[in-house]
Amino acid sequence: MCERDQIDEWSRGGAFDWTLNRRRFAAMGAMGALAACAPASIAGSAADLSEERVRITTPDGTLDGYFVHPATGRHPAIITWPDIAGLREAFEVMAQRLARQGFAVLVVNPYYRAVAAPQFTDFAAFRAQEGFQKVGPWRDALTPDAVMRDATALVGWLDQHAAVDTQRGIGSHGYCMGGPFTVFSAAAVPARVRAAASLHGGGLVKPDDAQSPHKLLARTQASYLFAIGRNDDAKAPGDKAALREAADAAGRPAEVAVYAADHGWTVVDSPAYDQAEAERAWTRMSALFAAL
Repeated sequence: MCERDQIDEWSRGGAFDWTLNRRRFAAMGAMGALAACAPASIAGSAADLSEERVRITTPDGTLDGYFVHPATGRHPAIITWPDIAGLREAFEVMAQRLARQGFAVLVVNPYYRAVAAPQFTDFAAFRAQEGFQKVGPWRDALTPDAVMRDATALVGWLDQHAAVDTQRGIGSHGYCMGGPFTVFSAAAVPARVRAAASLHGGGLVKPDDAQSPHKLLARTQASYLFAIGRNDDAKAPGDKAALREAADAAGRPAEVAVYAADHGWTVVDSPAYDQAEAERAWTRMSALFAAL
């Protein structure tokens, strides 16, 4: 999990400009090497995409999000659960790249119960504006049951959208606090959510919690990628074995791997972004979603 001491450590490095990361990320997507699973007609420029701000009714209110997909055709859907700093440009950029690989991508504002997105323009703003304190009450509302209610509503909305291929499964990926939400999504709608990727997800193994994500795998029909940061692994070295054992016991295909990068390495506006390891994770996630 992205903890306060890590935020403080990043802040000691001074102001952070993610422009270079964004350019590199976009360039890697344009190369098409990591979009090899998508039809050549899909892997194009932003002009090939359709994007919109959406509002979706849930049992708890009206969720706002960002939806992007290829401009034509029907495609498997992906639900994106952002990290602690919420829905912002960085996740829109990442969603656009995934859409160019042939997916209809819905990026969720997880804090919709309290405030519309964006709450922060980027991770630098989160750090500068006491983000950790601000989001505390918003995060408290994100219980497993609440996330599962949201996931059920999101799947229902996606399945009614003309851009979504309902003959294919739905994927989910989550970052930092969003990592567990991928499992909650798969447990909420097991017949539809068939792939889940947790990127440096926190709180995946809570031995004393009946709703710990690793205890819910048997309720799902999904295949998994659990990509773990090396510093997260150092803090909780037993988690990878617990995830592996839980997946095996549940009969769920799962790739559990520790990456040679620190927490936050896959998010383009994070001070911990590591291009090489982020691309490695993107490749594995793309392969998981290609099988939907």
